[in-house]
Amino acid sequence: MGILFAGLVIFLAVHSISIINDPWRNKVVASLGKWPWKGFYSLLSLVGLALIVLGYAAARPGAAAVYVPLPWLRHLAMVLLLPVFPLFLAAYFPGRIRQLVGHPMLLATLLWAAAHLLVSGSSADLLLFGAFLVWAWLDLRSMGHRTQRPVPTVPPRKMNDGFSVVAGLAIFALFVVWLHGVLIGVPLLMR
Repeated sequence: MGILFAGLVIFLAVHSISIINDPWRNKVVASLGKWPWKGFYSLLSLVGLALIVLGYAAARPGAAAVYVPLPWLRHLAMVLLLPVFPLFLAAYFPGRIRQLVGHPMLLATLLWAAAHLLVSGSSADLLLFGAFLVWAWLDLRSMGHRTQRPVPTVPPRKMNDGFSVVAGLAIFALFVVWLHGVLIGVPLLMR
């Protein structure tokens, strides 16, 4: 569980710099330069993500059960997960969805984490999904108090919403039918 914890600390700390001290982050970027900062940020993010993946894979099999989810919550979780990929894509393919939601990637993260907490009750699950849920909520709350930086996206178009929804639902279907079982080791469809 220590590897998972270390990965979460690194990954979420790097992604929390703007939440905690946006002026300090801006000073560092100004002194280092935009690209060295992005390289450092990306490297730490990748290290944190790798530790999260390795740590969760190692911790999950022996993790203590904290609670046993009710079986019907699985259906609610699937409903909550349905908009996750379309929202994630809408962050990079701006259109009406992004305009209405404001921060679609953070909303996608909140829904993803909440849905997984509904159906996964081990200590490893609580650590992983709980940490992401709290982080996304804090980041979303901090958005009103800090300067918004542009996210690299394609040009805003009306057709971006259609692409985000269609491609996002296709990715969702792929995860439900196949990828979740292959990548995570937990098939979502009972055979």
